[in-house]
Amino acid sequence: MSTTAASGSARIGLLFGSFNPIHIGHLILAQHMATHTDLAEVWFVVSPQSPYKVNQELLPEDVRFAMVAAAIMGNKQLRAVDIEFRLPKPNFTITTLDELRQLHPTSEFVLLMGGDNLLGLAGWKDTARIQHEFDIYVYPRPGHPLPDEASQNPRLRIVAAPLLDISATFIRQSVQTSKSIRYLVPEVVEQQIVAGGYWQN
Repeated sequence: MSTTAASGSARIGLLFGSFNPIHIGHLILAQHMATHTDLAEVWFVVSPQSPYKVNQELLPEDVRFAMVAAAIMGNKQLRAVDIEFRLPKPNFTITTLDELRQLHPTSEFVLLMGGDNLLGLAGWKDTARIQHEFDIYVYPRPGHPLPDEASQNPRLRIVAAPLLDISATFIRQSVQTSKSIRYLVPEVVEQQIVAGGYWQN
């Protein structure tokens, strides 16, 4: 996993999500953040259950984690993290951030989020602490203009990352209707979906 110490005083980007399943859009974004910003690594924080998606049908957390780990295998700049599996449910970002800082006191953690999530940040638990204590790198999302106050937050940085209009929902629906997901997910993830019979009728 995941709880091995980060090296030195690195800046680590955190990409939270259910990754149900992980797809190439996630991977392109993470790799861009790891190579075109001051981040040393990007960690995929696999969430057992988002408090904002309580009705979403998810594969078991260990299955989703295994898909993420397989998708990034061999890439030293990316890491799969299962820290939230052992934290109280539902998972709140501030709780995870506090735990990560305790486990990795020499690292500096940066939140990565899309412009759509930024619009809802005001409603997050302890949002004032998050915005005061952590840098936030925001990547624009089509159809979600950034709020005016975004430019006034000194800890917020807009990163023009390449974006693909791919969603995990579309991938699940494609599997359910026997449509190809080739190139939408890494081949190893497609193999896991087929072998597990996930989302297949």
